Formats: sequence, structure tokens, C-alpha cells
Amino acid sequence: MRGIEPHRTPIAPGQQAGGRSLGVAVVDPIPLFREGVASMVHRTLGLHWSGQAASHHAAMQLCEQVRPDVLIVDSALDPNCHLVKMLNAGDPALVLVVLVRDTSRTQQYLATAIAAGAHAIVPRAVDARRMAEAIRRAHTDRRYIDPALSALTARPKRQPAGVAPGDGSLGQGKAVMPLSRREYQVLQLVAEGLENSAIAKLLFLSVETVRTHVKSILRKLSARDRTHAVTIAFRGGILVPQLDDHQAVLPAQNSVARSTR
Repeated sequence: MRGIEPHRTPIAPGQQAGGRSLGVAVVDPIPLFREGVASMVHRTLGLHWSGQAASHHAAMQLCEQVRPDVLIVDSALDPNCHLVKMLNAGDPALVLVVLVRDTSRTQQYLATAIAAGAHAIVPRAVDARRMAEAIRRAHTDRRYIDPALSALTARPKRQPAGVAPGDGSLGQGKAVMPLSRREYQVLQLVAEGLENSAIAKLLFLSVETVRTHVKSILRKLSARDRTHAVTIAFRGGILVPQLDDHQAVLPAQNSVARSTR
């Protein structure tokens, strides 16, 4: 279900010489891929598994409650890098690794991901060894671009006036006002069909606070009502369609929440 409880156990198999290993989590819509990343992490010295999520809301919940050191994000699930931007703003110490699918393999997307705060960008088809290297390099250097993508990090083509890369513009040169992290979470839950009382319970807020967030969302998106706001968000790329297991938030059974930094 949505609620999760971090499991705190001593680090052993992947412990580094410095006394702790890096907790790695992934947000990806495909269960089999998430399991593959978990397998890679389990057999890599210096890494331990922190959990997995399959949607934006679940990813934010995972990061808030388990606090991994590294989060791997699928580009198809975050085509405009809104999730990366939100997570980077909420926790600058979190290392964000973006897996780029072929459909996102453009100068535009890479520039947007970097601007949003991604620390590493690698092809989604990367092998386990290169993935582990990307995680380590991103954690150490705070910036890693896989050699296969380095040619795309040149300055992107000039954009039309008034439209910035990845700003979620809705057309006619008008950019949507950015949503706060909490507003983004509320919008995700509104899109799932939840009423204010249910949203308040999930986010541990008062119903009145949720109403305030909804009003702010409507204003920022220039929406008439909740349904219109969700429609605008999907059309503008602020929200992306989720698969059937979008509620999955699965912490590692033997993971350690990130230590105080």
C-alpha cells in the first residue's frame, strides 16, 4: 500500500571501508526492470537496496520515508523532469540518476534533465557494470554523463521565445507557473480521483490545507476546476500516465535509511 516503514538493520554485505554503503532506490513503471536494478545493487560491493516505486507520488513518499542516497529515475516516467526538479529541491544531497530511453535521447531532454538537477545521465540499456560506475561517479563527483550520451550535452537548439526547455508549456508561448513540491503531490492524488479528506490523510495534512493547495493549483494552471487542472497537467506533461501498479511503494526488506549527512 501507500504507507511504508523503513527497515533499519546493520550494514554488512556491501559495506564500504568508510563504514557505510550507498542506499539505492529506483522509480520505474516496469516491475521486471525494477527487480533487475535491485539484483544489480545486491551484488555490487558498496551499495545496498533501499526500495522501489512506480509513480511520482510513490517516489516522493519513498524518498521522504526511506531517504535513499541515490534514486534512479526512468526518463519515460519523467519526460519533462518535473520529478527530478522536485526531488532535487526537496533534498539537494540526494543523488539523482536518470535512465534515458531511446525516445528521450535528445539534446533537449539532456539539457532539461541537467537543469532540473540530475547528477548522472545514462542510457536505459546500460549494463550493470556501467550502471554501478555511474552511481559511484555521480555520488563522488556530483556529475556523470555516460560516454554514449556525451555528444548530446552540447548546447541545445534555440527555443522559441517564452518557452524554456521542460517548462511544461501548454502552447501559445505561455508557461505554467511552477508547482511547489506539496502542490505536485496533491495534484498527483487529485488525478487518482481522491477527495480532499483522503488526500489529507495520506499526506498528514488538514483538509483545509489541502483545499488551499488545490486552490493554488487551479490558479497556477489557470484551471476552472479539479478535472480541468488534471487535464491541463496531462496535456502539458506535468503529469504522465501511470501503469496499473502505480501505487506500488516497496522499501527494501533489509535496507538502511540514509544516515544523517
